[in-house]
Amino acid sequence: MPPSSPHAPVPGAPPAVSVARVLAGLCLLVPIVVMLWVPSYNRLAPGLGGMPFFYWYQLLWVPVSALFTGTAYLLVRRDEALRRAAAPVRPAPKDGGPA
Repeated sequence: MPPSSPHAPVPGAPPAVSVARVLAGLCLLVPIVVMLWVPSYNRLAPGLGGMPFFYWYQLLWVPVSALFTGTAYLLVRRDEALRRAAAPVRPAPKDGGPA
């Protein structure tokens, strides 16, 4: 890739894959895997308020999934802020054209 390409890696820039992004991916993956693993909750007992386990367990994962998704969002947002802060400042073009 030529050095002027917008997709060329910038020297000194943080790596594309960071710990925060991996954790965000795991936060998004956990609810999906748990809900697809049906044998783990395919039973009637223990009931909760007359509701079989099968139903209340799935309903419990609605707010839990929202918490995981919110955590992933905050992790990515924080990572983006760190990337912007670490990005080298490009000088403005003298002729007023695109950088």
